[in-house]
Parts: sequence; structure tokens; C-alpha cells
Amino acid sequence: MSSKEEKVLLQRSLSEIVSDYYQLTKPGITLAVLISMLVGFVVGSAGSINFMLMIHAIIGTYLIAAGTGAHNQFMERNLDGLMKRTEFRPLPTNRIPAQKGVVFSLTLLFTGLTYLVLMVNLVAGLISFATALIYLAAYTPMKRVSAFNILIGAIPGALPPVGGWAAASGTIDEPGMWLFFGILFLWQIPHVMAIAWMYKDDYSGAGFKMLPKNDTEGKKTAFYAIICTLLLFPLSYAVYALGISGLVFLSLSIIFALIFFVYCVRFALDRTRLNARKLMFASIIYLPMIWVAVFVDMFFL
Repeated sequence: MSSKEEKVLLQRSLSEIVSDYYQLTKPGITLAVLISMLVGFVVGSAGSINFMLMIHAIIGTYLIAAGTGAHNQFMERNLDGLMKRTEFRPLPTNRIPAQKGVVFSLTLLFTGLTYLVLMVNLVAGLISFATALIYLAAYTPMKRVSAFNILIGAIPGALPPVGGWAAASGTIDEPGMWLFFGILFLWQIPHVMAIAWMYKDDYSGAGFKMLPKNDTEGKKTAFYAIICTLLLFPLSYAVYALGISGLVFLSLSIIFALIFFVYCVRFALDRTRLNARKLMFASIIYLPMIWVAVFVDMFFL
């Protein structure tokens, strides 16, 4: 092999290594966490945004979220290897050794926590730490015990806007942040259940209990998804009623929740993998549209 070929191979290998570590951080989920945190930060800033503080909040939150995702993959590496949708992740394939994976994840976690406490405030740091702790110490092991894990997992999934609001204000006693928490909490139930129904055989084969007990026909799954989606309507109204957002947000959020609800009903009437997939995509579209509605209402009207 020529020196030029060796150089190309080395460069490609380095690129692949970086890509594997990046995938270990669950970049899609990490991005969603950052966006939700930013919504909380901007709204919690009450019209006076400290952009330097916001940058610090982004950096610290990214480190903790990335570390949490990486450590979750470390904890579930053997189980991920049993499922088709996750068997080619970096840890099950040993592209990243487990020892390096755990060092990487813990380094990100504690660096992020320290950064938030020192550069933002203690409250924001504690919220992010609680998010990681509940996700890793409660939700992750609970996935093999009971479908109740979905409710447990919805808590850390809903905390990012609270953390962002706390980063901007230094408090956790504002009702607005908890309304956003409620919207995210309720959104996650049908979102996760749709995914769980799509991959129910995969999850079951790995020992994960992601659907209600004895729900072979999906009736309980559909019922819980519908209830949670219906509850999004009063929460959206409460955001408007408290003056956190205006009539534009209320109108758009009702429209988006109605579309989300329609796909839940379709899944309830015909519980196929295709309808579960459509519900999953409806949920994926719903959340960013809600945040867009918040920003449109705040900055453009």
C-alpha cells in the first residue's frame, strides 16, 4: 500500500471514529433537548434575552444531554445488540469499546453539570442533573420491568424547557415553565407508544416492556394516546390564558393538536404498523410546530 493510500485510510478511519462517538450522543434527541431548552430560556427571559448566558446554557445543556444519551447506550449495549433497529450502534458492534464509551459519557455528563453550575446558575445545573439522573437511574432500568417506564421517561423528556427557563430566571416557580413541561410530558406518551407499537416484536425480543401489560390488540395503547392528546388542548389554552403567549399561539396550537388527535384516532380504529408510523410522524411534526407557534407569537406579531 502506498503512503497516499495509507493516509486516505487513516483519514477515513478518523472520520468514522468521530462519527461513531457522535452517534453515541443520540444527536437527534440531543437536538430536540436543545430546542426545547431554548424555548424555555427565551420565554423565561421575559423580553430581555442575555445572549451570552444563552450560549453558556446551550453548551452546558448539550454536554449533559449528549452524555446522557451516550451513557444510556452504554447501559443498554447488550440489549441493543438484540434488536434490529439498534444492533449496528457503535457499542454493540464494538466499534467503540465499552470502557471508552463509559469514560466518554461520564466525562460529558460531569463536564456539562460543572459548566452549567459555574457559567449559568445552580438551579439550571440541578434541573439538568435531575433530568440525567431520572433518565439513567429510573427510566432506563424500568424499561425491562414495566410499561410504566413510559411515564417515568416522560419526566426527564419534559424538563428541558424548565431547565431553560431556570437558566434565564434562576427560579422554578413560574407557572409557564410547568405548562411547557406538561405539553412535552403529554406529547411523549403517544410518541413513544407509536414507536413501541411499530417495534413491539423487537422490543419484546430484547426484554423491554414498552407497551401496557397484556395489550396484544393495542386497545390500551390507543386509549392512553388519545387521552394524552386530548389533554394538550386545555394546556395550550392555559398558556394563552396566563398571558404567556397570545391568540396566534392558541389558534395554531389548537390546530396542531387537532391534527395530532386525528392520527391518534386513526390508530385507535385500525391498529396497524402503518398507522402507528403515521402517528409517530404526526408527533414528530407536532412538537417543533408548537415551538414555532411560540416564537411566531412572540417575535412577529
